[in-house]
Amino acid sequence: MLSSTSPSPSPKSVRIALKDPNWLAAMAAEFDALQRNHTGRLVDPPHGANIVIGKWVFKHMFNPDGTLERHKARWVVRGFTQQPGVDFGETFCLVVNPATIRMVLTIATSRS
Repeated sequence: MLSSTSPSPSPKSVRIALKDPNWLAAMAAEFDALQRNHTGRLVDPPHGANIVIGKWVFKHMFNPDGTLERHKARWVVRGFTQQPGVDFGETFCLVVNPATIRMVLTIATSRS
């Protein structure tokens, strides 16, 4: 991923982001990660289906000393348009915080 000493301004639109090589590389890295992890697949929507759209979110990631680490782009879906039982049947969390696991194991161990 490209990095520079001064961050490119956070883009206000995808069109602006596509013109900046730093943000373009960040978007490509995110898209590649989604493909590599089989996060989703492109299918034809059923007739009358609620289509959940997404958007790009852009953020600068900094090192502890305040220098620019990288440009980060995330593709997020606007799930607030979904209705439980209509558009989805269950939810799940893909990421568990390691600190939470350690805390639960510590409490379990202390209480036998």
